[in-house]
Amino acid sequence: MEGRRPAGPDTCRPGDAARAVAELAIVVPTYQERGNLERLVAAIAAALEGVAFEIVLVDDSSPDGTARAARAMARRDPRIRVIERLHRRGLASACVEGMLATSAPYLAVMDADLQHDERLLPAMLSALRAGNVDLVIGSRYAPGGGTGAWDRRRVRISRAGTRLARLVLGAGVSDPLSGFFMLDRSLLDRTARRLSSNGFKILADLILSAEPRPRLVELAYVMRTRLEGASKLDTVAVLDLLLLLAHKSLGRLLPPRFLRFLAAGTVGACVHVAVLAALHLGSVVGFAAAQASAAGAAMTVNFAVNNRLTYRERRLRGWAELRGLLLFYAVSVAGAFANVATADALFHLGLAWYAAGAAGAAVGAVWNFATSSALVWRSAQRAVPRSVRARSVVSAAPAGEGVCG
Repeated sequence: MEGRRPAGPDTCRPGDAARAVAELAIVVPTYQERGNLERLVAAIAAALEGVAFEIVLVDDSSPDGTARAARAMARRDPRIRVIERLHRRGLASACVEGMLATSAPYLAVMDADLQHDERLLPAMLSALRAGNVDLVIGSRYAPGGGTGAWDRRRVRISRAGTRLARLVLGAGVSDPLSGFFMLDRSLLDRTARRLSSNGFKILADLILSAEPRPRLVELAYVMRTRLEGASKLDTVAVLDLLLLLAHKSLGRLLPPRFLRFLAAGTVGACVHVAVLAALHLGSVVGFAAAQASAAGAAMTVNFAVNNRLTYRERRLRGWAELRGLLLFYAVSVAGAFANVATADALFHLGLAWYAAGAAGAAVGAVWNFATSSALVWRSAQRAVPRSVRARSVVSAAPAGEGVCG
């Protein structure tokens, strides 16, 4: 076997087989993207010819075998590395872990769905090499950019989220929700510990968390049409963004998950009061029975919203969701009893029905959050040792190394 000779970015030549320390790492979070991987890697390689790069694919254990397909590709191409995360999901945390897993001085983030224009990567890299900026953003809303063939619903959701983010970030960033950007490692190093591990829009979090504010430039591009897979953008992602912005605006005093819980609790409280009013004011049943029925309805709604929002990255599906609901009921029984007892006692002490009901709901909500956080959505993780909850499978080049593109 030939010995490995030292190489670096300056020694890279098109077609050179020698290894070189990667100058650029492209982090690609994936979920259900198996069908896009071959085209994605080929497109990046063509765009970065002559650049020492590596592609870090971070897969959240996709059921379609994305990680397995990526490892098969990595055995043929040492520029590809694979991180498969077990029993965890989340775009933001996947991006952060992927960036921390490489020693490359420049880091790019892009989607696997081929909607981001990889031909912009060389211009982004050139801007960072010049040393005048820390962050280069691929913008859909800068002059010359666009959302391509997006349908009206997706455009509305994207623009609503963008307006929310710009209210907090201020002027100077046309596309703070872009999933296509490149940064200098020094920006990550001074920001990583302040980044949220939840959510779907890592760029806005990165800008808000950086101290001092990063020097940035935007380069326009037009989104392409997704060929395979499904978009992850929905109204829940926008709500998640709103809660992230609230978390940052409040000086990170309240954790994002707690804010999500408050949002879910608000929905449950509205359901609780509505059911209580319908049954009690309509004289259908006595107050205690009405309160018990309202508590049951609120518990069901709280589980559904928390499963979709608060614990989105650990969302229970199929039979696991049914088992989770039953477990949620079981661990919340004590809270429901406390709910009814508190409300009934306060009602018979003369407190208005709605005030008594709200007090009971508050007691039950605190119990439900504490027990469900400890048991319902963590039960799956407890079956797996902490040491293997995140598994990094480096199928080719050692960490921090790539080959010439």
